Amino acid sequence: MTKVTPFLMFQGNAEEAMNYYTSLLEDSEITSITRYGANEAGAEGSVMKATFTLKGQEFMCIDSNIKHEFTFTPSFSLFITCDTEEEIDRIYESLTDGGGVLMPLADYSFSKKFGWVADKFGVSWQLTLPK
Repeated sequence: MTKVTPFLMFQGNAEEAMNYYTSLLEDSEITSITRYGANEAGAEGSVMKATFTLKGQEFMCIDSNIKHEFTFTPSFSLFITCDTEEEIDRIYESLTDGGGVLMPLADYSFSKKFGWVADKFGVSWQLTLPK
């Protein structure tokens, strides 16, 4: 085994999500995209397989060509340790736009500032600013 890579399955908006995430966090980029062509299993032009990095962590994603009755759940989340109050505020504000708050951004006993959100794509994020 060489590595473990988180895998996100979207239903038609994988590229939009990757563009959003990589624009939100510095040192992040889309590294590859393979798209469905004409007469293939998925919608032409949608993401068959893609990879992107967020602060050096690699992720894979797809646009599922099969419609599922499930989506993302908060039981799996992306955990970000922020360096500054400005950074956590900016990321929290962006992720809650079109998404939902699971725990409001506040001072908790375990963190100077912490928030837990589900973004507009349904992906769950925990943000912390250590004490």
